[in-house]
Amino acid sequence: MKKLALHWKILIGMVLGLLFGFAMTGISWGTEFVVDWIQPLGTIFVKLLKLIAIPLILASLIKGISDLKDISKFRDIGLRTIMIYVVTTVIAITIGLLLVNAIQPGDGVSEETITKITETYANDGGVQSKIAEAGRQKESGPLQFLEDMVPDNAFMALSNNKLMLQVIFFAIFMGISMLLIGEKSAKPLKRFFDSLNEVVLKMVDLIMLTAPVAVFALLASVVVSSSDPDLLLALLKYAGVVVLGLLLMIVFYTIVVSVYTKKNPFWFLKEISPAQLLAFSTSSSAATLPVTMERVEEHIGVDKEVSSFVLPVGATINMDGTSLYQGVAAVFISQALGFDLTLGAQLTIVLTALLASIGSAAVPGAGMVMLVIVLESIGFPSDKLAIGLALIFAVDRPLDMCRTVVNVTGDATVSMIVAKSVGKLGNPKVKDWDEHYEEVK
Repeated sequence: MKKLALHWKILIGMVLGLLFGFAMTGISWGTEFVVDWIQPLGTIFVKLLKLIAIPLILASLIKGISDLKDISKFRDIGLRTIMIYVVTTVIAITIGLLLVNAIQPGDGVSEETITKITETYANDGGVQSKIAEAGRQKESGPLQFLEDMVPDNAFMALSNNKLMLQVIFFAIFMGISMLLIGEKSAKPLKRFFDSLNEVVLKMVDLIMLTAPVAVFALLASVVVSSSDPDLLLALLKYAGVVVLGLLLMIVFYTIVVSVYTKKNPFWFLKEISPAQLLAFSTSSSAATLPVTMERVEEHIGVDKEVSSFVLPVGATINMDGTSLYQGVAAVFISQALGFDLTLGAQLTIVLTALLASIGSAAVPGAGMVMLVIVLESIGFPSDKLAIGLALIFAVDRPLDMCRTVVNVTGDATVSMIVAKSVGKLGNPKVKDWDEHYEEVK
């Protein structure tokens, strides 16, 4: 009997999780049962992925750079990566703005709905914390993101998943230094990181064995903690515009993969699907990063020299799905609250959303912090910010799940483009979790 592919197992887990969650909402003790006995399984899974994210970035990036025979290759990979990420982000924001201006979902929101949503969410702790965090980010200087990239304590950076850019900086600095001391001197350290990389990738394989159960738990907990269904229906048109834009971005990625890399786009989606499904379940590019790297390297054939740089950087600065959502959300809020946007204001949204995506954390809810910065950049009244965020707060979590899928797909697409451009896109080499099991059993 043929073994069921991992993406089908995860998909089954997701569907069962949704059904179980909805069933539990109809039982008086159902929500409490899910929170106490089901949700921890998903939380443990996400913690395990985050546990290995920094060791994987450190090991794979140092290995990738130290394997280079020509340091100019790294410069080429770096420049192409940043340029392509900027281009795809601008395309994503543009798609979002075109759709929201054409469909105008904000015009259909009634005063009663706005009043009800404002009463429900405007003073919510989540909304207020996002506004406060955006205020802190806005007060920083123009080169603050560069300053934040450089750690003053390597061990402190390595102990905090939110300091991913600092880890990347340290790994690049160390990898380049290893190249410059010569192969003989660097060999012992290189062998250590080669071995560490193999161990961490094996950890990914082992963690993924529990993925179907974990996504069941994650989706069930999302359902039982979801907001007022009536408010969700009122915002259905806005959510539909965001999801349509995200689907168009997936179509754009598949076209690029097909035309430039000459790979079958359906094959690409099939191979990256476990990472996409985990991105949907966890709402975090950073938590999904170990799986994205494993799928791109072993199942798609991108060389580690490329993937070890492109994917960690992408998880931190490439937010195509989030940027598209910000464009749609900013215009939707303006439409609903009667704030007129000029062409210049919409161009400002493109620029601000692009810059905000670079400094955004790859964690759930970061998109809403960026949205506050975008709204303030177009002169949106500060006294209406809480009302504006309240308007979209009810559907933010499900949309966050959807846009994280696009973020991860974009990272994988760019890694293929860069690999193809430098001749590092080869044949897949899949490693099973139990390939050495017979030796140690």
